[in-house]
Amino acid sequence: MIIDRQENITVITQESVSLGKFIERFKESYSKYKKDHLILNLLSLSNLSASDLMEFLELSRDHRSAKKSFVIVTNTVSFNDVNEELVVTPTIEEAYDVIEMEDIERDLDF
Repeated sequence: MIIDRQENITVITQESVSLGKFIERFKESYSKYKKDHLILNLLSLSNLSASDLMEFLELSRDHRSAKKSFVIVTNTVSFNDVNEELVVTPTIEEAYDVIEMEDIERDLDF
């Protein structure tokens, strides 16, 4: 995993390991990042499916319940197939935009 931390946002990029290994490593190190907004950059995975993303559903729920954003970045999955509780964007720039919008919503108590 490649970790890039900027203020209160942490971007975790999947390296050349398998998705299963990435998930395992991410869960092991999650406590280090649980107070930040998270962006999981999975752009390097070309064979990703909507069902693969379900592996992140529980962590996403927990993270979002703590008033923090949890965004997955991939451009290989049809967004119509993704569980509506997961936030998925095709680019990192859009992930930052989502976090900004969610921060505004939290500030306004939406």
